[in-house]
Amino acid sequence: MDIQQPLPLLGGLSADQFMRRHWHKKPLLVRQAMPGFKPPVSRSALLQLAGSEDVESRLIQHRDGRWLLRHGPLPRRAIPSLSTREWTVLVQGVDLHDDATHALMQQFAFVPQARLDDLMISYASDGGGVGPHFDSYDVFLLQAQGRRRWRIGRQKNLELVDGLPLKVLANFEPEEEYVLEPGDLLYLPPRWAHDGVAEGECMTYSIGFRSPERAGLAHEVLLRMADAAADEEGGPLYRDPQQPAVATPGAIPAELQAFARQAVERALAQPQALECALGEALTEPKPNVWFEPGAGAGLLESVALDRRTRMMYDARHIFINGESYRAAGRDAALMRRLADARALTPAELARASDEALELLSAWCDAGWAHAGPAA
Repeated sequence: MDIQQPLPLLGGLSADQFMRRHWHKKPLLVRQAMPGFKPPVSRSALLQLAGSEDVESRLIQHRDGRWLLRHGPLPRRAIPSLSTREWTVLVQGVDLHDDATHALMQQFAFVPQARLDDLMISYASDGGGVGPHFDSYDVFLLQAQGRRRWRIGRQKNLELVDGLPLKVLANFEPEEEYVLEPGDLLYLPPRWAHDGVAEGECMTYSIGFRSPERAGLAHEVLLRMADAAADEEGGPLYRDPQQPAVATPGAIPAELQAFARQAVERALAQPQALECALGEALTEPKPNVWFEPGAGAGLLESVALDRRTRMMYDARHIFINGESYRAAGRDAALMRRLADARALTPAELARASDEALELLSAWCDAGWAHAGPAA
């Protein structure tokens, strides 16, 4: 992607300008960011997804002044009729189940894949919404069908209403108001409060981004580093030939604490250990994701990543679906191209080594990628 090229998606801003001026800083409203937009997922297909056990979904209703929340799977009989006001069905991770929706997400690839999370679809009847709230992450709100009225503001008081199944702000103070129509796009930075209410039948696409919490990220990385350390054989055992008799057996010996500290420091000191663990954690598929094995790639003419595959890289490694590979030279450049573009053409594959082709074939066999002239 040419990050200096003006984009209609961003109202004529280039990706570089948007990231410098708006990302994490201030909202951006773009009228007709996607002119003539037609939602790739119909209402019936979306509600069918909501009824699947493999899809995260929620039904939110505002009835008689009360908020009601039901988690999926949602059978069709659980979903109110369109004539019923103030209900919303939220379906998470639609990009994992629909190729066109996944392709739509790639228009936002000017943000690192490590930050891009998923695409959620909100389908609502007249008056439907989830109440005024704020998110801890960046979000693009694309109006796909119907109209939705958005009120937004830089909320200082983040107090929530007690006793609700949703996180609804107690004292929402909107500063701006917009009505979005199909093709309109609204970007909101983290912690910008917003309240969207459907005006008639309405469908909104939310492109969300991952903001790892520090403790959670440390947990994931350290777990992987611990697993790698556990795979080592022949490591030293704790010895204490000078241990004297003790009158306080419950006290942990200082020498044993030092031994444990040295073990952790050794794991952290391993070259690229942290970077490798981070890449594997960032590309680990979500718990509800699985891959169907391929039927055998045969001769690779072209290759494309499966929509559920997460692939990234750093200066020394390629990461894919929680696994890591050392990479250098021409093959490394090829794999980075695959991670960026999510596909390789026949001309690009012609430059691959036998080892790289063997690896790509293995990924196709596992269902992580797909081969073929039209890939």
